[in-house]
Amino acid sequence: MALKYHVPAGTVVLCDFNTGFCPPEMVKWRPAIVVSHRLAFRDRLCTVVPLGQSGPERDVVYQCQISLDRELPPPFAYKTFWAKADMFATVSLDRLDLFHTVRDHTGLRRYLQPKLNAKDFKQVRTCILHALGMEDLTVHLR
Repeated sequence: MALKYHVPAGTVVLCDFNTGFCPPEMVKWRPAIVVSHRLAFRDRLCTVVPLGQSGPERDVVYQCQISLDRELPPPFAYKTFWAKADMFATVSLDRLDLFHTVRDHTGLRRYLQPKLNAKDFKQVRTCILHALGMEDLTVHLR
């Protein structure tokens, strides 16, 4: 199910990278961090950084390890991920969904909206600047 509204930056969502992407781009469902705020006149677009379980083969400045307060639901039941800032993408809200949990006692589905802590979110933003070749701007993020 697609998101109907733009969630706050720093929120972890589920993103469908299946349609319209091809290897070596991201090509499957995976968690992603919303890194953009809602922009005027661009209501249905959102920029995300995909999360992966494996780190880079070499030490790189455009990927970083982040930690969540609690595990995500299966099949992403981890607390620690790698933010793949070199793979950031602007996608339609139709590609995004919240994580579902079990239904409550009334039968309604419950949703999670995990958020990154400020330190990890800042680190992800710094990785995006490195991925764009704008590392000179990272001085302003300290």
